[in-house]
Amino acid sequence: MAQYDLLVIGGGSGGMACARRAAQNGARVVLFESARLGGTCVNVGCVPKKVMWHAADFADKAADAPGYGFRVAGLTHDWATLRANREAFIQRLNGIYARNLDKDGVSWVAEQATFVDAHTLEAGGQQFNADHVVIASGGHSQWPDIPGTELGEDSDGFFEWREQPASVAISGSGYIATELAGVLNSLGTQTTLLLRKDHVLKQFDTMLGEALIEHMRAAGINVRTHSGVRALSAADGGVQAQLHNGDSLPPVTRFLWAIGRAPNTAGLGLEAIGVDTSTDGRINVDEFQNTSVPGIYALGDVTGQAELTPVAIAAGRRLADRLFNNQPDRWLDYHNIPSVVFTHPPIGSVGLSEAAARAEHGNAVRVYTSQFVPLYYGALEHKVRASMKLVCVGADERIVGAHVIGDGADEMLQGFAVAVKMGATKADFDDTVAIHPTSAEEFVTMT
Repeated sequence: MAQYDLLVIGGGSGGMACARRAAQNGARVVLFESARLGGTCVNVGCVPKKVMWHAADFADKAADAPGYGFRVAGLTHDWATLRANREAFIQRLNGIYARNLDKDGVSWVAEQATFVDAHTLEAGGQQFNADHVVIASGGHSQWPDIPGTELGEDSDGFFEWREQPASVAISGSGYIATELAGVLNSLGTQTTLLLRKDHVLKQFDTMLGEALIEHMRAAGINVRTHSGVRALSAADGGVQAQLHNGDSLPPVTRFLWAIGRAPNTAGLGLEAIGVDTSTDGRINVDEFQNTSVPGIYALGDVTGQAELTPVAIAAGRRLADRLFNNQPDRWLDYHNIPSVVFTHPPIGSVGLSEAAARAEHGNAVRVYTSQFVPLYYGALEHKVRASMKLVCVGADERIVGAHVIGDGADEMLQGFAVAVKMGATKADFDDTVAIHPTSAEEFVTMT
């Protein structure tokens, strides 16, 4: 049996980061990944999604070009070219990941690993032993248990499309549903978004979800509330959805499920070694990423903690430093983690929502808001408003939440997230000279 210092299950962002940092710290490491390196983010998640977002943003800007004096008659889009260029980029990233493992001396076993005992994994007919094992196996899309569910597709399937659909219906209210709805709509697909209730992005500040629904409808997306799906059926060469409210949608070319994600724990053998999981299958960990079994750790989407690529990377690197670089107190603080939703327009958020702040701090909360039309639309007939909110607490008005929806939100939020993480107050923002004319200046000029 081969003996190592660390075994890592999963070649996504968190597993790769942990394995490489451990090896850089001198550990003998094996990483197990049977699919393409990079996990969801690189292959069927944030990276190819952002490529598609850029294409959709280009389409939006092209539509605005006449207002700035450009003639763009005859502009067309070729889905096949976009797909080919996107996939070539992803393959280059897969190669970079493999070379990085080799450079750092991490062994890669392209097989599914299963626990034999708490310190032994089996993969490809071989057994591997180590004092430390990290589970970073990621997650997968959830599908509903309803008649005809297989007629739909998930976000993985979306990236396999070789042709742009004429019409699409998307069931879901989270970031995947809203992002793909925006992309497809901007690229010219007739798009319907089906919400089980009456809101989107429920984990974010309500201002953001309410504004996004307004933006989506203004852009031509058919947003239907209280429209849970009870069945799918084949009709007229497409897919037809029957809703719980008794309605039936007109048939669409494609139907997408974007109703949530679940952890990849099946087949790992966790039950046999006693790793504690929650009712939804996510692995329970403490602040140091320890599971209930000594020497076994978990990080990334499989734990359900802030399911974001940079979070998994940060957790993986900190764990490797704690285990193999004499930093016993190294751990990841999951508070004030910034996030962006690449909708149209994009959303940026860090810290507490207004509702969460009031639940925690009561009457000590004070909120500042701003709504405005960014200068970009000054010369255009149509206007797209931006909205911002600062959530402050206490006599010194420490900023505990910053939220924005509008052009540039994705890029502006990083700097403000640093300020929130450092404990900035409203007075600190007020004392910062604004950069004019920008949308970001509204964060430091709110009254």
